[in-house]
Amino acid sequence: MSNFTNIYFVGIGGIGMSALARHYNSMGYNVAGYDRTRTQLTDEIEREGIDITFEDDVDSLPHIFRDVESTRVVYTPAIPKDSKLLNYFVDKGYLVIKRAALLGLLTESSKSLCIAGTHGKTTTSTLVAHILRGSHCGCSAFLGGISTNYDTNYWSETRSPYIVTEADEFDRSFLHLHPTYSVITAMDADHLDIYGTKEEVENAFKKYASQTRKGGALVYKYGLPLENEDVPEEAQMLTYSLDEKRADFHAENIHIEGRFYHFDVVSPLENIEDVTLGVPGMHNVENAVAAIALAQLAGATTEEIKVGTETFRGNRRRFQYRIDREDFCLIDDYAHHPEEIRTMLKSLKEVYKEKKITLVFQPHLYSRTRDFADGFVEALSMADNLLLLDIYPAREKPIPGVTSQMLVDRIKGAKLTSTERLFGDIEELNPEVLVMMGAGDIDKLVPHIEKMEKSKLDMERRSWRDKRC
Repeated sequence: MSNFTNIYFVGIGGIGMSALARHYNSMGYNVAGYDRTRTQLTDEIEREGIDITFEDDVDSLPHIFRDVESTRVVYTPAIPKDSKLLNYFVDKGYLVIKRAALLGLLTESSKSLCIAGTHGKTTTSTLVAHILRGSHCGCSAFLGGISTNYDTNYWSETRSPYIVTEADEFDRSFLHLHPTYSVITAMDADHLDIYGTKEEVENAFKKYASQTRKGGALVYKYGLPLENEDVPEEAQMLTYSLDEKRADFHAENIHIEGRFYHFDVVSPLENIEDVTLGVPGMHNVENAVAAIALAQLAGATTEEIKVGTETFRGNRRRFQYRIDREDFCLIDDYAHHPEEIRTMLKSLKEVYKEKKITLVFQPHLYSRTRDFADGFVEALSMADNLLLLDIYPAREKPIPGVTSQMLVDRIKGAKLTSTERLFGDIEELNPEVLVMMGAGDIDKLVPHIEKMEKSKLDMERRSWRDKRC
């Protein structure tokens, strides 16, 4: 991709696409794009000077991007094949590439630290990037979530050779990457609409592992079905775990104070004592062990790592507290796979031993709901109270018989709700800990719940003052 001045992103509102758009915009290119839905993220990148249209219509294309020779087009596989804009670019002979291919090109000339896995990669990659950003190593970052510390999913550090990025398995995108140092957090069955079987998911991860650069290293969760022959002979293969002592990197002396965990890290490079993690959840302790492993491989010092983990504040929509009071907590979370739901609820029950957990969940994709129905039933049953919204379709057409009601019928005490009935249903339950969970558009409801709770608290305060008078 050379000799061009314009770059157009089809699906610019995606978390990975927006990071690339921000990068090229900061480099002085003319950047614009299309997305189906206006979101907080699209509002943010519009304020940065990037033109976005929400109409899949060729007439909405700015004139400057009609020059085939000076314009490159990047698209995400989530865009439907019948997209008018995408087909226009293809038919007119533009150079059109996938997001993952562009990311692969950007990382080729750098020391890339890539985090792969069906769960945990966003938190892990953001923590790696946060540690390195505050260290003498520095890094650029293309993240799959909005960092709470920096309120962005992208930054550039031209003096550093390191780029931190997620390695997304969707549509086999991560096979465009050739990491110097890499983590694989999990290889569970997911995206079966793409892969078909769990075996094919695992085969793709093994192919990704084989692309580790000579002299680099792969750090993978202890117990995953990976072998030494899955990486080049000139690359290291190391394991990590929460507390499995046979893993190369693992935590010891884990204990909780308030909502946050403290632990030591056993490492073949250098043990680290008394690490404090600035985000809650036992699953995040395991993510931190993986992040610390990569940070050590990149050269961060023990003190830099300890400061980074303690000051880390996570990502938007990953175990994100929106209200945190003694009598009521509202948490926003992106979990959408049964294993993620199970992990999240287990962590919540460790923190809130004496309180009931009320979960509002929006299933994501008809195919995922169908393929993992048993897992969803088991995981969602861990909540004390459960409200289910309709399935968010994203890129899919409905599948006959696959509905949220299908799950409600199998979960004792679960209730089907809607955006119109939700607030009344929540009021009726009077929750102590309320979790809004899902990868669709459920996050748009969270500000309304915040407002509702604030109004209720204001009324209670006025009533208390009136009684005093």
